[in-house]
Amino acid sequence: MRIVTAEEAVNVVHSRDRVFVHSVAAAPQRLLFALTERWRELQGVEMIHLHTEGAAPYTDAAYARSFHTNALFVGPNVRSAVAEGQADYVPIFLSEVPNLFRSGAMPLDVALVQVSPPDRHGFCSLGVSVDASRAAVQAARRVVAQINPNMPRTHGDGLLHVSNIDLAVEVDDPIPEVPPSPLTPEARAIGIHCAALIEDGATLQMGIGAIPDGVLAALGDHRDLGIHTEMLSDGVIDLIERGIVNGARKVSHPGKVVTSFVMGTRRLYDFVDDNPLVALLDAGYVNDTAVIRRNPRVTAINSAVEVDLTGQVCADSIGTRQYSGVGGQMDFMRGASLSEGGRPIIALPSVTSSGESRIVPFLKQGAGVVTTRAHVHYVVTEHGVARLYGKNLRQRARALIGIAHPDHREALERAAFERFHRLPA
Repeated sequence: MRIVTAEEAVNVVHSRDRVFVHSVAAAPQRLLFALTERWRELQGVEMIHLHTEGAAPYTDAAYARSFHTNALFVGPNVRSAVAEGQADYVPIFLSEVPNLFRSGAMPLDVALVQVSPPDRHGFCSLGVSVDASRAAVQAARRVVAQINPNMPRTHGDGLLHVSNIDLAVEVDDPIPEVPPSPLTPEARAIGIHCAALIEDGATLQMGIGAIPDGVLAALGDHRDLGIHTEMLSDGVIDLIERGIVNGARKVSHPGKVVTSFVMGTRRLYDFVDDNPLVALLDAGYVNDTAVIRRNPRVTAINSAVEVDLTGQVCADSIGTRQYSGVGGQMDFMRGASLSEGGRPIIALPSVTSSGESRIVPFLKQGAGVVTTRAHVHYVVTEHGVARLYGKNLRQRARALIGIAHPDHREALERAAFERFHRLPA
């Protein structure tokens, strides 16, 4: 490993190279800005990444000749570029992304990552994001690292020896933080409904935001919960410290909190720093349905943009506008359904911020089906729980209308009658 400036480090990138960017809060901002500064001398550099926090300067329209983003998940910093045709989106399950790199289906020329300082044995840590980043580092022809003392040193699959780093840049920059969302009355109600479906001894998967936080806030009377999730947020810390989450009944990694990346506040980053309780593992393993199903009573709670009256779930787009990505929703929905006593749950508010129903007769034109109606067992809104498993299309429509916002139920009844001619009482 050779220590250089950021400007020197990014000279390893050449025109028409494919460059991977470390995921989520680990995106190496110094390297990205230094690379973008070379826009006049580069052509056709392809930027590959999952969700990243912070800026994505390479998506600026002024650099369209130099850089093109091919996102495996669409976050806020690339959403406009995708919508305007300046970037593209690759729909793919998170569980399959590591093999995309390792198999050579998407060869990588350069991996830009951010790591903790090396220990006395020469090992750095990929810190808050192992996910597909570990596979990218293993597959890329050249690895450039931003070494940052603010990056937590995490346990699991994220260790990277200095001999595997070609060039390194030393920085002392804060890691991007995502504070917990305010708990709305709707989020609290959804949390209570979801918590009623979670049994003692269950293994949980959930993401970040008001609804997951609402669920976690409602679990104070539960016991022996475990965590096996693609991402970890602040909400679990209190439950761990209170002994509610202890992993005592897990079959796979008992006693451990398993995740592939963490995103939250500095409190979370400090919690996972050198904490052997938390294992950050490769997403190809964490999101493998065969691994997920090993634990009993896996309860997966995922969100959606809208759900139609048959149970089809759109979670990655608003009509034709790409909003996020497939991610790991289907990995965990399927894994939970195959787990003994498992419960796959889709949870969403009944209406949008503008009052539009999110339980709909038909998905919007161009909307993507992330989770099929055959995979959905439970849908939860603030108005209750719709149990869809084993129900026919008419029964599903009746159950979903029952948890829609009251202002929209009459219109949904009419739409369902036109489609199915009659509904069960």
